[in-house]
Amino acid sequence: MKGGPGGGGVAVFKESAWGLTLFWVACGAVVGGLVTLLAEWLVRLSWAPLQGPAKLLASVPEPWQSIGSVGVGAVLGLVVGFIAVHESLSVRVSPDHVVLGIRDSSQEFGRDEVALAVRDGKQLVLLGPDGMEIAREDCNLPWTRLAEAFAAHGFRWSDEDPYREEFRRWVPGMPGLPHGADALLRARATAREKDEGAEDARELRRELLRLGVVVRDVKKRQYWRMPVGA
Repeated sequence: MKGGPGGGGVAVFKESAWGLTLFWVACGAVVGGLVTLLAEWLVRLSWAPLQGPAKLLASVPEPWQSIGSVGVGAVLGLVVGFIAVHESLSVRVSPDHVVLGIRDSSQEFGRDEVALAVRDGKQLVLLGPDGMEIAREDCNLPWTRLAEAFAAHGFRWSDEDPYREEFRRWVPGMPGLPHGADALLRARATAREKDEGAEDARELRRELLRLGVVVRDVKKRQYWRMPVGA
């Protein structure tokens, strides 16, 4: 994980691509080795499921059985590592702006746009002067150093969302939402249940923000609030 002041008073934080990739390769290799042990255990149990694949794997002679299992696990770990690097968040903080980078794209916010930077669980949230949320991203960067960087560059920081108590749990058809918001929240709930629905959920969050609705996720549940004047 990298982070620190850059030239011109800029603090840059990003996860190490090599470190993240090697971590997942190692995890994949360990899982591959455990699969071999699991297969040998399953073939001894007459009632166990997956007997066919287990017997096939157990029939491969050593050392090729272990080498193959660990190798396949490492390759799968490499794929997961590449995905993790692609999904990881980078943060640049300077006296004039904040830049959040993710998925080969970036969002830049000027000083007058960012009233408060917040740690909300495992997410970094940027709030505007009116209390409207302007960014919310999953963050695995060092929180203490992030807070120090924001404060050092003149941005306000909070370790807890000051509007946390204003969020209400969404249920279909509940009153109080602007026209069209309930349908967007329904669509977003469906997208979040799909394995490949993360990008759809992000896009629907942006659509809700245009209606003045801030969304916060807690496990499978959605919570919402509307800033005063939205």
